[in-house]
Amino acid sequence: MLIRLLALTVFTVMPLVASAQGMVERFQSGTHYFPIVPAQPGKVDGRIEVVEAFGYACGACASFEPHAREWRKHKPANVQFTLLPVQFNPTWEMFARAYYAAAALGIAEQGHQALFDAVQVKRSVRTLADAAKVYAQYGKTAEQFLAATNSFGVGAKLKQAKLMVPRYQVEGTPTLIVAGKYRITTKSAGSYAQMFVVADFLIAKETAAMAQPAAAAG
Repeated sequence: MLIRLLALTVFTVMPLVASAQGMVERFQSGTHYFPIVPAQPGKVDGRIEVVEAFGYACGACASFEPHAREWRKHKPANVQFTLLPVQFNPTWEMFARAYYAAAALGIAEQGHQALFDAVQVKRSVRTLADAAKVYAQYGKTAEQFLAATNSFGVGAKLKQAKLMVPRYQVEGTPTLIVAGKYRITTKSAGSYAQMFVVADFLIAKETAAMAQPAAAAG
């Protein structure tokens, strides 16, 4: 039974290894993506973490979101996708607080595009009270939302997010971080869609590296 499981693992990983090797010449460190030194923790429950550093006040992030949403639908099963709201200034901090409050209430995913639309298209969100109106359509009252924005948990999330931005060496948004080791920008990849092509390459590379110790142990 063990031999069969190892064989299945090898056959699963081989296409990913071939994919990564086949793109070595196409995607180069320092050109299409950048190493994060020192590397940061990059796995969640054994899965490779892909982080998107973003901000609701960022017009480029709003344009990037349709590409991110489509990729999330088909992302590899061994990948955990995480949103990291960046706090470049007090306005960005307010939106980060709104995101983590919505996450604490379990409505961040449902309201993600809606808040982008309210901020970038309707331009109707200038305060947390305005954000509360956006999230109200997902079954939470303004009072619940505003209470969450001042909660200890949200405060802790904001502090942790602020620490991670320099550790990931994020200079602008949107930025993708793969496995805590690699940083991808729009400029380095060439386009929003291409950022995920580079991310897939790095995911395959990381998957292959993870499989090597397992194969050696077998």
